[in-house]
Amino acid sequence: MDNEITKNFIENIIDEDNEKNTYGKRIHTRFPPEPNGYLHIGHAKSICLNFGIAKKYGGITNLRFDDTNPSKEDVEYVNSIKEDVQWLGFTWDDRMFYASDYFDTLYNYAVKLIKLGKAYVDDLSGDEIREYRGTFSTPGKESPYRSRSVEENLKLFSEMKEGKYGDGEKVLRAKIDMASPNLNMRDPVLYRIVHAHHHRTGDKWCIYPMYDFAHPVSDAIERITHSICTLEFEDHRPLYNWVLEEWDDPEGQKPRQIEFARLNVTNMITSKRKLRTLVEKGIVSGWDDPRMPTISGIRRRGYTPEAIRDFCERIGVAKADSMVDISLLEYCIREDLKLKAPRLMTVIDPLKVVITNYPDGQTETITAENNQENEAMGTRQITFSKTIYIEKNDFMEEPVKKFFRLAPGKEVRLKYSYIIKCEDVVKDEDGNIVELHCTYDPESKSGSGANAGRKVKGTLHWVNAEDAVDVETRVYDYLFKTDESDDAEGDKKDFLSQINPNSLETFASKGEAALASYHAGDKFQFLRQGYFVIDKDSTPERLVVNRIVGLRDTWAKMQKKQ
Repeated sequence: MDNEITKNFIENIIDEDNEKNTYGKRIHTRFPPEPNGYLHIGHAKSICLNFGIAKKYGGITNLRFDDTNPSKEDVEYVNSIKEDVQWLGFTWDDRMFYASDYFDTLYNYAVKLIKLGKAYVDDLSGDEIREYRGTFSTPGKESPYRSRSVEENLKLFSEMKEGKYGDGEKVLRAKIDMASPNLNMRDPVLYRIVHAHHHRTGDKWCIYPMYDFAHPVSDAIERITHSICTLEFEDHRPLYNWVLEEWDDPEGQKPRQIEFARLNVTNMITSKRKLRTLVEKGIVSGWDDPRMPTISGIRRRGYTPEAIRDFCERIGVAKADSMVDISLLEYCIREDLKLKAPRLMTVIDPLKVVITNYPDGQTETITAENNQENEAMGTRQITFSKTIYIEKNDFMEEPVKKFFRLAPGKEVRLKYSYIIKCEDVVKDEDGNIVELHCTYDPESKSGSGANAGRKVKGTLHWVNAEDAVDVETRVYDYLFKTDESDDAEGDKKDFLSQINPNSLETFASKGEAALASYHAGDKFQFLRQGYFVIDKDSTPERLVVNRIVGLRDTWAKMQKKQ
């Protein structure tokens, strides 16, 4: 296939810039998160895009923290963001910066704009500024302080910096056009007063630049060529360009803003406000709860960086917002793990089975494949004896039609071993089934018995009770019942009403002995159950596993239907 066909619109723009020699064929991107929360799946797309584009064109990428809002930012978030970017497989080398690195330069540039008559100090309150701004259908009204002299503006701005005024008393605004059809151009605020301790600059500053001012200037200082951001900033692009009109680049180059569609995934919300609510109300265990769409949550769930990068590659880069089905994300992790995850047997919800005609005290060793689709992963030894566990849902006392698992008087094959037949059902005083008594066919052992080829319709996984490992299994489902993301904010009540009460089920499970040799972060396929990962909550005494994803591949089925 012609490589040109596969290029996205951002790459086409970069190609045009290279043809025109706009940036001397330099490609320099950046990933600029604000350290006010944990990164989520949407940020993963932006990370992959910015670092991926630079790598493709032999360029470089900066990691920059846009830390201009001290009241909401913290070192905790800085560290988690760095960890997430590295986990995804990207490096910024020595190019980690902070907007706060440029506070002096930003201040001096604001002073320059005042001197040029392009910025003024305004005494209107926040509510008054919003009122004066007007609407999409009505023009804005100029502030009565708009006509202040350059000298007065310089004096007042200096006094703002010195801490003479309280929060909200004054702001610095751009002097653009209060009748502009673009509301962002109606004299936007450039600086506001915030008396708050900053995680890097301490109490040095009490005025802080707004994002729409700090971001383009930071890009320009770092000589970014292509400032790639999400679609909600498209209306801000004229302001981005306006801010940089008076910026002096050594080669006359200014960064170019390009917008792409944000990532919306069904069954996931990415609003920081909503995610914070989930954490604060204790609905989830924390920012890294495996049900959270945060990168740290996804990582703890057991997703791999390869699967996330594959997902971002498959969805591509678009100009218009769209909704991606979560089944594609699940498909990507299955594809990544199917050839490299060992396949073990774990009984999630165990039911005891006693094989009555199996010799007392006898144990035999059976060879099992580590991965039926990847012979290179070799084999392992498992044990078999008189008492085993099977899944409760693999037995039905009164089987329905097409139930080909175990039932009274029925036979099934145990994976790698024998055919067994249910002879008796043992119940407790409440009528609950607690134990099955079965017989086995000694000649039916897989691969060697005289009746090894005898056909039965069902094959079950099992675990030998004698050396089984106790496992706490956490079976996660979607946190939200709806298949809609939070594209539209909605109110908090509606948001919380969509929580799935069954998003986490915990089981006291039994795993085969081999599980005991693995560690936190190791991943497996549990036969017939899905993919699982050992959780960080595990201890030497208690193994905890999280279900990453089930085996049912809805995405592949959806593709076949198309």
